[in-house]
Amino acid sequence: MGLITRTKEKAPCTVTVSHRFEELSAHVRFENGAIINPGDSVLVHGAEIMAPYGEVVEEHREATITRASKLEQLWTRATGDFEFMELCEFSFSEEVMS
Repeated sequence: MGLITRTKEKAPCTVTVSHRFEELSAHVRFENGAIINPGDSVLVHGAEIMAPYGEVVEEHREATITRASKLEQLWTRATGDFEFMELCEFSFSEEVMS
């Protein structure tokens, strides 16, 4: 991984999709122990996974991890807090807006 160059690596993974009343989520676990760092991106290969209501679906797939350059990692770390604060500006309330 260079200062401005990206690298790619393939990793086997397990994708878990939950579509239940208690939980609506999707998680990717890398079987080779790969760690995702700030600025990295992950592309899971294969068809879309649709879990019927009330079920949890787990499938084994392959993913491509695109590692961010050192410069991108530094930028992501420096600006990440600002992007998080944008999420904090919104609130949920029980009032109906007219």
